[in-house]
Amino acid sequence: MMANATPSPSARPPGSRRLLVVALALLLLAAAGALAWRFLGAGAAGPSFRVAKVERGNITAVVSASGSLSAVTTVVVGSQISGQIKELFVDFNSQVRKGQLLARIDPETYELKVRQAEADLEAARTQLLNQQANGLTLRSQATRTRIQANDAKSDLDRKESLFNKGFISGAERDKAKFTFDAAAEAVTTAEAQIRAGDAQVANAAAIVKQREAALAGARVDLARTAIVAPVDGIVISRQVDAGQTVAASLNTPTLFSIAQDLREMQVEVAIDESDISRIRSGQRVTFTVDAYPTRTFEGKVRQIRKAAQTLQNVVTYTVVVATENPNLLLVPGMTANVRIVADSREGVLKVPNAALRFRPPGAVAARDVEPAANAANAGGGAGGGDPQARRQRLVDELKLDAAQQARLDEIFAELRARMAELRDVPEADRRTRGERLRGDMRQKINAMLNPEQQRKYAEVVASETGRGGGSSGRVYVDDAGQPKEVALRLGLTDGNATEVVGGALAEGAEVIVGSNAPAAAGSRPAASAPRLPF
Repeated sequence: MMANATPSPSARPPGSRRLLVVALALLLLAAAGALAWRFLGAGAAGPSFRVAKVERGNITAVVSASGSLSAVTTVVVGSQISGQIKELFVDFNSQVRKGQLLARIDPETYELKVRQAEADLEAARTQLLNQQANGLTLRSQATRTRIQANDAKSDLDRKESLFNKGFISGAERDKAKFTFDAAAEAVTTAEAQIRAGDAQVANAAAIVKQREAALAGARVDLARTAIVAPVDGIVISRQVDAGQTVAASLNTPTLFSIAQDLREMQVEVAIDESDISRIRSGQRVTFTVDAYPTRTFEGKVRQIRKAAQTLQNVVTYTVVVATENPNLLLVPGMTANVRIVADSREGVLKVPNAALRFRPPGAVAARDVEPAANAANAGGGAGGGDPQARRQRLVDELKLDAAQQARLDEIFAELRARMAELRDVPEADRRTRGERLRGDMRQKINAMLNPEQQRKYAEVVASETGRGGGSSGRVYVDDAGQPKEVALRLGLTDGNATEVVGGALAEGAEVIVGSNAPAAAGSRPAASAPRLPF
């Protein structure tokens, strides 16, 4: 007899199959409802925001630029004479000492000039001896002439006495007188010849000195055929080879370049005019070079050169940064990416710059229309803000009269128009031109103020530019799903975070840095809101 067998699905009653189908349909409907409730409910709750916490920490403001490494002292060794390079004694990277022979120019021509100058000097000395002997002869002759003149004088005196007594005739007396006059003239002539002889001796002595100078010059030129090192250092450049002819007729040809001490280096950095006011001697500097991308080198600002360099309407100033190079890793000519520490704060309340840039949809007010114009209305400010409030601040703090307020409005209107023209200017030039326009505006405002107002305005400008009491800004916090604006006074910034000087914002508070809600079709993204120049 067969045991009870399990019925096959096809053997189940039709009612059971219908119940199974209904149950599966109910499960699918429940899952679809849950998904719809989840997404639709979330959408009804409004957009969600990305937030970041306000923290305490250190902020370091830096000025970034690039420059070229060079030795502190680089001496260019040239040649003051022309000739053919006969010998070379050093090459690239040769260590040299002061006075060491580097090269020699063929000295044969200059040796001949020395010998010729020596012969000329001997001839001049011989001529001097001849002139001196002639002078002695003339003096001897002059002595004999004086003796003869004295004898004639005595004879004349005797003849005068005898004539007066009537012992001789007048003719004898006159003859004696004529003899004396001739002797006196001979004395005068002899003295003149002595003076002429002395002049000839002096001339011969001068010629001797000329010949001595010519000989000294020839010897100097001969000595210059030996090119020696003027300082201790290392040869970083050699411009000549043995057998090459150098010509020093128009300018001094460069033969070698010697770096005096590569353990002391410097970086010449081009700093934009908008940042040069933040640079001070002694500020700490860090920089990197492409040869050692993982290493950071340190230095200090040693000099700020006053000479401006203008290239394509961009004004820069050269800042010299001194750095140590004990391991000789740095080589002249390397490009250094420099970061100059302009200022620093420790343990300050700081807010992310992304929060300062965030603007919720629909929150773009008149103060956000044109960031450059708003910065202009700020009286030189560094960030956004209500231009009317900023204007009122100038009016209240400077106590402007009606005429000054009218002039202030004219200045702001003019600057807004000029700032609006910068919309089509390339980003690379926009900042520089904007700073220049704001500087012009500050000068115009300052010109209409009295001395006391000018002092207060300087404090306002320092505050608005972040160099005195901080600039103004705002962030948004999540208030029951809605963004709430919080006004702040800002201080130093490092590009990622900004110091909070004042405002209703405590440590640990969460500020909105972005929105997770998808942008509506055709709407502009939040990034189109004005960016603060951090």
